[in-house]
Amino acid sequence: MGKSRPAKPRKFGKGAYKCERCGGVGNLIRSHGLNLCRQCFREVAEKLGFKKLD
Repeated sequence: MGKSRPAKPRKFGKGAYKCERCGGVGNLIRSHGLNLCRQCFREVAEKLGFKKLD
């Protein structure tokens, strides 16, 4: 048997925020208003002006 009603929307915690690019909910980088998961951040970091340190 399935659930009789949909899950309630999350107001806080890990499930409350999604990546703006792919929609993932884990490993989210919210600082500086990015709201990107770490995989998406690595792909677009240089376009956003971040520099990779060696």
